[in-house]
Amino acid sequence: MTADFLVIGAGIAGLSFAIRAAKHGSVVVLTKGDAFESNTAWAQGGIASVLPEGQRDEGDSGESHVLDTLDAGAGLCKESAVRTIVQDGAAAIEDLVSYGVSFDRENSHFQLGKEGGHSHRRILHARDTTGLEIARGLIETARNTPNLTLLENHFAIDLITTSKLGATVDDRVIGAYVLQTKTNEVHIFRSDRIILAAGGCGKVYLYTTNPDSATGDGVALGWRAGASIANMEFIQFHPTCFYNPGATGPEARSFLVSEAVRGEGGILINSKGEDFTKKIDPRGSLAPRDIVARAIDREIKRTGAACVYLDVTHKPKGFMKERFPYIYETLMKFGLDCEVQPIPVVPAAHYQCGGVLTDVNGKSTLRGLFAVGEVGCTGLHGANRLASNSLLEGNVVARRALDEMLKIYPLGKSFTSPPEIPAWEYGDTAEPDELVVIYHNWDEIRRLMWDYVSIVRTDNRLRRASARLRNLKKEVREFYWGHRVNSDILELRNLVTVARLIVECATRRKESRGLHYTLDHPNSDERLCTDTVLRKF
Repeated sequence: MTADFLVIGAGIAGLSFAIRAAKHGSVVVLTKGDAFESNTAWAQGGIASVLPEGQRDEGDSGESHVLDTLDAGAGLCKESAVRTIVQDGAAAIEDLVSYGVSFDRENSHFQLGKEGGHSHRRILHARDTTGLEIARGLIETARNTPNLTLLENHFAIDLITTSKLGATVDDRVIGAYVLQTKTNEVHIFRSDRIILAAGGCGKVYLYTTNPDSATGDGVALGWRAGASIANMEFIQFHPTCFYNPGATGPEARSFLVSEAVRGEGGILINSKGEDFTKKIDPRGSLAPRDIVARAIDREIKRTGAACVYLDVTHKPKGFMKERFPYIYETLMKFGLDCEVQPIPVVPAAHYQCGGVLTDVNGKSTLRGLFAVGEVGCTGLHGANRLASNSLLEGNVVARRALDEMLKIYPLGKSFTSPPEIPAWEYGDTAEPDELVVIYHNWDEIRRLMWDYVSIVRTDNRLRRASARLRNLKKEVREFYWGHRVNSDILELRNLVTVARLIVECATRRKESRGLHYTLDHPNSDERLCTDTVLRKF
C-alpha cells in the first residue's frame, strides 16, 4: 500500500496530524491494537491551556504557564519550544472542540482545574476521563474523514530507509514493514512522509499507569532506522497509582488516581496521618511530580510501609462522586469508599520525557521522519513534565509538523526513485515453542528496570542493568530470527531496545536533575545541563 502520509499511532498526536493531512493527500494510520488502546485514551487529568482573557483564571497568563513549565523542567526545557507550544494552547482547544470533544463547563465557560506545579487553574477536563473523551472525538472524526484510512491491528515492525537498501547518500525513510496481527502476514507500506506517534514506554517497568500497548515501539523504530534519541533517562513516575496488591487484572495493577484530585484538595499522608510532603517542599502535595514521587519513595523506605495514602475524606460528601466519578466508582468496585477512607497509593512509571530527538515541528534527524507526542523529544518537558502539558503538545506539534512537512516535502515533488523494496526478511517459520521463555524475558526486563533504574538510581545499579540487558538483547534476537514473529516477540524486541536506551542515557548523566536522581551524584551540575543525545551504537 502507498500513501502520501503514513502515521504510526492513533492517539491525540497521530490523529490530530492525520485529520488535517487528509485535506492534502492520502493518509494511512496504523495502530497495533484497538484504536482506543492508547495513552491518550487512558489520560485522566486533562489538557493545560491558558484561554483568552475573560475565560481564564484571574491573574493567569501565557507567561505564567511558560514559567511553570520551565520550573518543572529543572533547567533542561528549551524555552523557545515551551513558548511556541504554550502560545498555541487556545488554538489546540478550538481544534479539539471542532472534532466534537466536550470539555466540562460552568455556564458558558470551561471549568478549569489545577494540578501539581501549576500556579493557576488552567486544566480543561471532561470529568476524570478527559483522554477517553478526546480519543472518542478524534477517532469518530477520523473514521468519517475522506482520504484517511485507519487500520487497527497493524504492528509496524521496522522503518525502511534508503541506506538499508544500499544508498550511501541522502538517507531517508521510504516506508515500513507492518505485521497484520490478525493474519500474521507482513505487508510493505510505502510513504516518503512518516509520522511516529506511537506513544510511550511505561511497560518497560514492572509498575505503570500505562496500557499494555505502551512498549516503546515508536522510539525503538526511530532508533533502528538511525534517528537520534535524547533524554530517555527522564522517566516520570506518577505519584499516585492505586495500591491494591490483593486484586488481579490490568485495571487493579495500573489504576491511576489523577493528579487533579490533589489539585482539588487531596493531601498525601503517611500511616500516622502526617502530611510528610510538606517537609520536602512547601508546595506539599502540589509540588511537581518528580519531587512528590521521590518524597513518597523516601517515606516508604524510611518507614518500611507498603504505600502512602491520598486523603480526600475532608471534602464534602458527594464531591468525589460528582467531580471524579470514574475514580470514585472504580475504587468502590475494589471495596474502597474514598469519601470515608484514604486511598492507598504508590508511584508508578507514567511518562517518558525524552524520545526521538526533534525540533518544535516534530522533525527528526532522519529525512522524511517526524515524531509527535510522547514518542518525540521537542524540549518542552525538559527533565520533568509539567502535569497536563502532554495532550497540549500532542495536538500543537501535530499541526506544526504537517505545516513543516508540506513545506520541505511538498506533495507532487519528485524524489529520487529508491531501489525496489525487498520482502521482509524473517527467521524460521516455526511457531515459538517456548512462549514461557518469552514471557520470562519480558518479566525480567520489567523487574530489573524497576529495581535498578526507577525513582532512585546508583552507578552500580545501572551497570548491573546494562550487563543483563546486553544478554537479554542476544536472547531476544534469537527469538526474533529463530521463530515466526508475532506481536509478543515484536514487543519484547522493542522493550529491550528502549530499556537499553534508558540505561545508557542514565549512565551518561553524572548529576541529579528532575526525574533522574542518583545517590552517587545527588546534586545538579550546571556544566552538565545539556541534552543526553544518543546516535546508534
